[in-house]
Amino acid sequence: MKVRFMESNSTTPLPRKRRTGTRILLITLLVLFFGIFVFVWWRYYYTYSDGNRFGLLQKFSRRGAMFKTYEGEIILSSVKGNTNVTIASEKFFFSVTDEGVAQQLNNLQGHNITVHYQEKNSAAFWRGDSPYIVDSVKVEP
Repeated sequence: MKVRFMESNSTTPLPRKRRTGTRILLITLLVLFFGIFVFVWWRYYYTYSDGNRFGLLQKFSRRGAMFKTYEGEIILSSVKGNTNVTIASEKFFFSVTDEGVAQQLNNLQGHNITVHYQEKNSAAFWRGDSPYIVDSVKVEP
């Protein structure tokens, strides 16, 4: 029995080796990185809502074990009696990132104020305990 071998034609180029595994890995990593970036931006930096709150600044302090952040609370008067005494109230907890606004609030404890805030989707440990970030303050009479 005679076995014949096919002779290769030297004019036809050899097929190129495809690196599909590397391409798939690279595309997967890029999509994963982009997804994580979008998630972190949406979770910690996207402003969900903004508005104003009026009330009595009850507490304002700088606190934290590793990341010192400014935290405060305002008593919001929701129901007042005949003698202008608050019957029911709730507290508005907030964080401050701007040093100038923090100094203003530190001097206004015990005063009625209006604050403008931005609500983020979630609190970030480097920014404060609250998703409400106060960016301006106005003293009320």
